[in-house]
Amino acid sequence: MAAETVDIWNRELERLVRDALSSIRFGSVTLVVQDGRVIQVDKNEKIRIIQGGHIGGSGI
Repeated sequence: MAAETVDIWNRELERLVRDALSSIRFGSVTLVVQDGRVIQVDKNEKIRIIQGGHIGGSGI
């Protein structure tokens, strides 16, 4: 990796992304970039409520 890329993608950002990915079954993780730097990590998770009160994550 180039030195500039290392500054943008540091260990803390990698930890945040890995945590977001490992904590959802169905959904998306989005990185928000401003001025070439990641400023926000968004996590959207789909939770489906199935008849009978069962909750699953197979989409809506």
